[in-house]
Amino acid sequence: MSRASFHVRAVELDDADGLMELWQSRIGRTGQQEITRHDVPSTVRKVLASDRERIAVAEVNGRIVGAIYLRVGPLMPLTSDQAVFASLLKVHEEFRRRGVARGLMEAAVSWAEEQGIAHVVSISSGASRDTNRFLARIGLTQAATLRVAPTAALRARLPIDVPAVVRGVPAQQRNLSQVLAARRSMRRSQDAV
Repeated sequence: MSRASFHVRAVELDDADGLMELWQSRIGRTGQQEITRHDVPSTVRKVLASDRERIAVAEVNGRIVGAIYLRVGPLMPLTSDQAVFASLLKVHEEFRRRGVARGLMEAAVSWAEEQGIAHVVSISSGASRDTNRFLARIGLTQAATLRVAPTAALRARLPIDVPAVVRGVPAQQRNLSQVLAARRSMRRSQDAV
């Protein structure tokens, strides 16, 4: 198969329907909440108004065949280093293995260079084997594991009684005698067994 003759450009507001079609299958497959027709146009408007976000689209004969969402943010919470975060990388099935994803990642790298940013971070589904292999081939290494859960599901598995330390009470103010009494009580119940 020959490489598709495509070009990569910045998103325009008129691209919302094409992005909706492209990203709908990706988001639905990962189990996330289904996007609505309102989400994509509002996201495109937000990106167009921002200097910290960008969407690059790959186009063939006026049809959007690939896209990537880019945003600038801190590389890690405790550093001032910035990174370009590349997410929602998606290429239509019929245009895969033709250089489209490489062109979109090139757009991410170019934007990082324009911003003077030294790192590009790609966010992809752990279940997307082809995407992860592609990202590894172009030089991205796994640096973290991102885990997601609905708040309600996580709450069901965590204790409701939040420890005093978390609520902001310093450890020195906790009643030491209560802690020691609880330990003695536990020891007595263990010794009785």
